[in-house]
Amino acid sequence: MNPFQPIGRAVLALLAEIGRVSLFLKDAIVQGLTPTFYGRQILEQMWRIGYNSLPVVGLTAFFTGGALALQIYQGSTPGTASTLVPNIVALGITRELGPVLGGLMVAGRVGASIAAELGTMRVTEQIDALVTLSTNAFKYLVGPRLIAAVVTLPILVAIGDTIGIMGGYIVGTRSLGMNSYAYIKTTADFLHLDDVTSGLIKTAVFGLIIAIMGCYHGFNSKGGAQGVGRATTNAVVSASILILAANFALTNLLFTE
Repeated sequence: MNPFQPIGRAVLALLAEIGRVSLFLKDAIVQGLTPTFYGRQILEQMWRIGYNSLPVVGLTAFFTGGALALQIYQGSTPGTASTLVPNIVALGITRELGPVLGGLMVAGRVGASIAAELGTMRVTEQIDALVTLSTNAFKYLVGPRLIAAVVTLPILVAIGDTIGIMGGYIVGTRSLGMNSYAYIKTTADFLHLDDVTSGLIKTAVFGLIIAIMGCYHGFNSKGGAQGVGRATTNAVVSASILILAANFALTNLLFTE
């Protein structure tokens, strides 16, 4: 009847889960990222994670850039709109919205796919069969997905940043009547390389989070179809929360002097 018992159990369960994830991350890096590599698996995962996610990331970035331009224009005076709109759209997309929204969209699409695929392999004992055949499951299953996510997500978000800035440009010049040359020049003057690279550093970390959460929950799923469903949900939710937390920490680290 102690009211602190449920709180204590929840805290201990959280700490135990953090420990299990940390050990899984260690095994994934030590075993999955050391030679030899499965090149065909890596290329296949790059195609599935990177290229196949481009439409959803591109559309998200485009409409985000356009909506951001409209909101900034409505909140500024006519004399400052021509400067504020391209400046804030470019910085907002490259620093924050592009990496975070791109990471969340990929987490929803790829994280769920990884967890469902590996969870199905776990409950149907395919992973156990790989071990029986002397195949390192971390090297064959986790390593390629980890490498593909870390490599392709920054490329994906870089393309999304370009599309998002283009969305702001189209809305600013076509709907809001801004001068095309002035918009491009203002964007080029205010946007620096550090703004772009900081966002790409974030997305590499987000790619690591997405791959690890998807693989971890897939590897540890149990209980048949319901277990796979829980693993998929947990992978998306945990990856999304960790992406937001990591974004705050990285923003504080990269932009606080």
